[in-house]
Parts: sequence; C-alpha cells; structure tokens
Amino acid sequence: MRRFWREVSVEPADTGWQVALDGRMVKTAQGRAQVVPTRALGEALADEWRVQPDEVSPAGFGLRDMADYAIDIVSAEPGDAIRRILAYAQGETLCYRAEPDEPLAARQRAIWEPLLNAAEAAHRVRFERVVGILHRPQPAATLNTLQARLEALDPFTLAALQTLSSLAASLVIGLAALEPGADAETLFTASNLEEDWQAEQWGWDYQAEETRARKLATFVQAARFAVLARP
Repeated sequence: MRRFWREVSVEPADTGWQVALDGRMVKTAQGRAQVVPTRALGEALADEWRVQPDEVSPAGFGLRDMADYAIDIVSAEPGDAIRRILAYAQGETLCYRAEPDEPLAARQRAIWEPLLNAAEAAHRVRFERVVGILHRPQPAATLNTLQARLEALDPFTLAALQTLSSLAASLVIGLAALEPGADAETLFTASNLEEDWQAEQWGWDYQAEETRARKLATFVQAARFAVLARP
C-alpha cells in the first residue's frame, strides 16, 4: 500500500484521544473508533503513521495493532482475555526447576526466586515450586487472587499483559513488567533463562538468535504500550 496521507494529528475524543490522517479519524481493524485512553499513547500511535515511508510497512504498526486488539477483542470479551492470561499462572514457568544439584538450578534460584518472592509479597499469594516438568496445580487461593487482580485491569493493560505473559510463558514476569520503572529487557532475559542456558552449553544458531531478538522487541514494545496507556 502506498502512503496516502500528508498530515497526522491527535484529536480529543469523547473518552480519550484519536489519531487523524488529513483530518479523518483512524478506525480499528474491525471498523470501531480507535480511541485510546491517554494522549501519550495517541502520540505514539501517530508517530507510527508519521514515520511510514512512501511504501507502507505493516510491520511498523505494532502499537496500532495492540490498540486494535484492546478495542476490538479484549473490550468485547474481557473474560476470555483473563482466562488466557491466567493460564500462565496455572503453569507458571518460574516454578519449574532443575534438579537441585544441577548448575541450572542455581541460576534459576538466583534469578527466578526473587521474582517469585516479589510477586508473592505484592499480591499476597503463594506459588508452589516444582522440581522437574510434571505439572502441579497452583493453589486455588492464588489463582482466585490473581484473577481478581486481572479483573481490575482495563482492556489496554490486559492486551499488553497478554502479550507479555505469552512471550515470557509467565504471569509473574508479565505483571512485573507492568510495574513503574520495570526493566523490560531484564525481565525478558529472566524468562528466557533456560533457552539462554542451553545456548551457552551448545552454542547459538542464527535462527534462534533472530527469534530471540524479535520476541524481545515485541516484549519491550508491549511493556511500553502499557506505560503509555496508563492515565
């Protein structure tokens, strides 16, 4: 698609802010008004339009796509999004550890245990740690508390959190990435601990490095989206 607009602006809307191209308001993929809750997010969306070259690149609209998902999908069925996100607590990656005498276990304890401890303190929950890979259910009280936490979030934060938790395979890391001042790159590295460990032992390959870089960029972008959407 060729670039068809010249001017990009951010205009006030009834419940937030909306990007306009040559005075025409942008809509979502499903035709709804793309109204976002903060001017900061509106300006970030506008910047994606402003920097597009003559031949438009769909890959340059990551924030727009996340806003569309929040409006078209999450707002319509928030319960479905919450169930998807909560599944990452049911199989919380940070709880599954190598055998205690293995070197990997020491790194898991050093990096994952502080994150779990912080989540337990912040949300007043308890996670079951497991040696091995066989699934062990998390306490019902923990899941109920986390569900209530998710139900209090707005659709834009839920959209970001779904991406964060999916990429990390961890609700603990997803929630940590929402905290003010969170270091998204460090959190992603924590989630990728086992893959990085294997690469250290056997060596990286080009495709694995490319995939990791792509996931990291998406994770950082989702964390930024959550910050921009915060009133």
